[in-house]
Amino acid sequence: MGKDTKGFFLRKWFLRIISLILALFLFMYVNGSKSGFLRQNTRNNNQSSALMSNKSVTLRMPLDVTIDNNKYIVSGYPQYVKVKVTGPSALVTTTSNTQNFKVYADLSDLTPGKHRVKLKTSGLNSELTSKIEPQYINVNIQPRKTITMKVTIRLSTRDLDNGYKLGRPHSDIQTVQVTGSRDEVNKVNRIVAFVAIPHDAKDNIARQVTLQAIDRNGQTLNVVISPTTTNVSIPISAGSQSSSSNDSSSSSSGSEESEEAKSNSRATSRNDSSDSSSETSQSSSSISNKDSSSSSRNQ
Repeated sequence: MGKDTKGFFLRKWFLRIISLILALFLFMYVNGSKSGFLRQNTRNNNQSSALMSNKSVTLRMPLDVTIDNNKYIVSGYPQYVKVKVTGPSALVTTTSNTQNFKVYADLSDLTPGKHRVKLKTSGLNSELTSKIEPQYINVNIQPRKTITMKVTIRLSTRDLDNGYKLGRPHSDIQTVQVTGSRDEVNKVNRIVAFVAIPHDAKDNIARQVTLQAIDRNGQTLNVVISPTTTNVSIPISAGSQSSSSNDSSSSSSGSEESEEAKSNSRATSRNDSSDSSSETSQSSSSISNKDSSSSSRNQ
């Protein structure tokens, strides 16, 4: 029995079947591992392709102007420009989020006057390319100038509807510093603190007003005023109309009283005169009676 069993496992057809089964298992294992490896490689390649693919984004960036601000004033340039950044997707995304570069115009070697200047970028990764819109700007470089000027207060009205009167306005700042380009500063005619007055105002007015630089035509100029604001106070009191009305009412009452006193004095004088006339007539009658009695006695 034992010999037959050992002979069964040693037969050629049995060994062939076992070899075939093992070969099939080995084939399936190798193919499965290869497919998984290929899938993993494909996934990694796709991720790498996504990271390495090009991407473009347009950013709105502030424009820096390089110049000696203690000597010159620059005008005419835009405050912001557009920059189109192109390159690997990961770098473009990082640059878009951080904006760790700048766009500038170098004016340090230019003289006063009007110039056309090309814009440049700084701090941008070397693998990225950029396109600035606009590529060129026109600037006007002028010598810087600073002067001192007095503050003028201008009121929206001088007359109030309710008879009240505006007093003399007062500003807590008497003079200011005006800074700008030489041409613009030379146009400044006055520094104005404009105060709007309500027509029905009755109490003193206190306002914080922004100062403005005005030329001879009343146009506002583009200069820097320091300080920029001032506190203005305006006293308001009862006007002459209300006082005159009170005086007229008191004078009219006084005249009425004087007229009444005059009429009373006239009536009194009339009574006195009538009384005196009656007394005179009585004394006359008594004298005549005495005369008549004395004449009768003599007879």
